Amino acid sequence: MDNSEGKKKIIQRLKRIEGQIRGIQRMIEDDKYCIDVLTQVAAARAALDRVGMIIFEEHSHSCLLKAIEEGQVDALDELMHALKRLLN
Repeated sequence: MDNSEGKKKIIQRLKRIEGQIRGIQRMIEDDKYCIDVLTQVAAARAALDRVGMIIFEEHSHSCLLKAIEEGQVDALDELMHALKRLLN
């Protein structure tokens, strides 16, 4: 990931997610209502999914294009495998 501004935004998102996870830990320690905990788990998972998609898009627009220009034909297969891992 070359874009320092993009990297900064991703790190900010990850720090927010880290805070969400700590919040979930506190909720469990404090015996909060299970449905509320599950709601927060879903929110954290969705936030992580968004980070994954941002990284996927960045890779597609920069690294993948560069690899294709350099004749690395397996780059698209690698991207598809990464997408499958991200979606599962």
